[in-house]
Amino acid sequence: MGFNCGIVGLPNVGKSTLFNALTATASAQAANYPFCTIEPNVGRVAVPDPRLAELARIGKSQKILPTSLEFVDIAGLVRGASRGEGLGNQFLANIREVDAIIHVLRCFEDDDITHVEGGVDPVRDAEIIETELMLADLDSLEKRIVPLQKKAKSNDRDAQAQIEVMEPLIAALREGKPARTAIPEGKELIAERLQLMTTKPVLYVCNVEEGSASTGNAFSKAVEERAKAEGAACVIVSAAIEAEVSQLPQEDQKEFLEGLGLADSGLDRVIAAGYKLLGLKTYFTVGPKETRAWTITAGTKAPQAAAVIHNDFERGFIACETVAYDDYVKYNGEAGAKEAGKMRIEGRDYIVQDGDVLLFRFNV
Repeated sequence: MGFNCGIVGLPNVGKSTLFNALTATASAQAANYPFCTIEPNVGRVAVPDPRLAELARIGKSQKILPTSLEFVDIAGLVRGASRGEGLGNQFLANIREVDAIIHVLRCFEDDDITHVEGGVDPVRDAEIIETELMLADLDSLEKRIVPLQKKAKSNDRDAQAQIEVMEPLIAALREGKPARTAIPEGKELIAERLQLMTTKPVLYVCNVEEGSASTGNAFSKAVEERAKAEGAACVIVSAAIEAEVSQLPQEDQKEFLEGLGLADSGLDRVIAAGYKLLGLKTYFTVGPKETRAWTITAGTKAPQAAAVIHNDFERGFIACETVAYDDYVKYNGEAGAKEAGKMRIEGRDYIVQDGDVLLFRFNV
C-alpha cells in the first residue's frame, strides 16, 4: 500500500532543495532558473517514529523497519499552466497521480534568487497555483460531463450518479472555490475517482530564511492564517538548513539543530504532517528478527490491515492478538501484557488503532 505527496510550487521557491533534503540525495536538480526539474523525481523517506526503538528494545529485535512515504518533486508551475504555459499540461498530469499536495511557498527575500512574479508574496503565490489547479479541474469536468449527460438520458445509473457529484463541483469551481468545498455528503468515493487536484488535501510548507527557522516571519504568518481559514495544514522550514542537516552524519544532526535553536528537523515535521494529512495510522509487529511499522488508513479493519503484510493474511484471517503500544511498554512486552490482562483477541470487525502491536492468526 503506497501513499505519496506531490511537492508543488512556483519556480525558485525551494521545492527541489526541499526534495533533495527529504530524500538525502541530489537526484532533483536545484538551480536558479525555471523548469530545472523536467521529469518528476520520486523518493521514499522513512516516517520518524520514536516508538519503534522502544519496541525493538523490549522485543530484542535485530532490525528496525520504519514505515515510509513517497514524495514526488513536480516541476515548477507558472501562471497559465492550465492553458499549457511552462509545460503546464505535463506537470498538471503528474499532480493528478498523487494522494496529497505539499505546496512550497517562498517566504524569504533574496535578491540573488529571481522570483517569476517579480517579488515575494506567498499568499499571492498560493492563489496562483490554486487558480491553475481549479481551472484545470473545471476544464476536465466540463469535458467529461457532456457524454455522461447523454448516457444519463438513457437511464444509465452510473452516469446519473457521477453527474450528481460533478454538477456541484463544477458550480463551485466556476465560483473560484476548490472542488473539495462542494463534495456531496456520502459521495466522497465517487469524487475521489474523478482524480481532481483541488479535492486533494493540502499542506503548505513555508520556506523561510535561516534566522526565521524556529519562529517564522511575517510571510509565514500570512500563510498560516490562510491555511487556518481553509482547514489546511502548515509547516515552517528552512530548506537551506535542511539541506545542510541532510549531509551531516546522523549523530551530529541533533547538535547542529540545537545550535540553531531547533528542537527537531523541519523535514521530520513535514513528513509527520504529510502522514497525518493523508489520514494514515501505524501499527507494529515485533519479533526477534525485526520490529516493523505498517501503514494503514484510519478506520481500517483487522483483515485489511493484515493484507498490508500479505494478501494471504487477509484471505485466511482468523483473529489478531492485540496490545496497545502504551501497555506493551508498561508491561515490558507481550508476555507481561498478557499476564496483566492487556492482550486482547480481536476479530474481523476490529478497527485497528494507531500504535497497536499485532500478531495475526490466519489459516490458508
